[in-house]
Amino acid sequence: MGARFAGKVVLVTGGGSGIGRATARAFAGEGATVVVAGRDERRLASAVAEIGGDASAVTVDVTESADVARMVETVVARHGGLDVAFNNAGILGSPAPVADLDEDGFGAVLDTNVTGTWLCLKHEVAHMRAHGGGAIVNMASNIGAHGRLPNMAAYAASKAAVSALTRTAARDHIADGVRINAVSPGATDTDMSRRPGETDADRAARLKDAIPLGRVGATAEVAAAVLWLASDEAAFTVGHDLVVDGGATA
Repeated sequence: MGARFAGKVVLVTGGGSGIGRATARAFAGEGATVVVAGRDERRLASAVAEIGGDASAVTVDVTESADVARMVETVVARHGGLDVAFNNAGILGSPAPVADLDEDGFGAVLDTNVTGTWLCLKHEVAHMRAHGGGAIVNMASNIGAHGRLPNMAAYAASKAAVSALTRTAARDHIADGVRINAVSPGATDTDMSRRPGETDADRAARLKDAIPLGRVGATAEVAAAVLWLASDEAAFTVGHDLVVDGGATA
């Protein structure tokens, strides 16, 4: 337990489960007032109950600009500001070879992962630059700019775009006092890393040789990277895409 984020208001999209939930919990443990956002009210309520303290939730569809604007406005009205944002909301889509991808499915992945991240950036930066600055971390992936896998074209394209978007946004807005970076996890202990019907033991066996470290990552390990990027300890880190994948793309 530390206090790196004492007095800070932190927004985590996709905060109801997985890496988002673990990161929201970690921010709260470091003194932040945390707001988790997402589409699933039940998961958000569960996350708030687990985090405790003054944590709260707001529902949002990150693909809708008006909804994202409302999310930021709600956070500011509720807590008086917004200092840090972790834009974590994203979907995997249905894996398939490029020629067999469904047009609607491909579009949904890009809408959520790319347009959703851009809309969050747009509205978060608009508030932060008018109120003294802030720090933003976007969720990219080691699949995309850093590595590719068969049948993952939609996801890879979307996360490579998030990496490029992050770097460009960082250059655009560092003079406004808004510091923007990305984190790119590899396989992590979440539902997204499991194939249908796969157990944790099955996943461990499948990925053991693909990850030099020999195991999947813990959500707390990714959360630690996000907190560092968002903290004053990373004050000179701008436009970086931090890979946290056990050496899979080294």
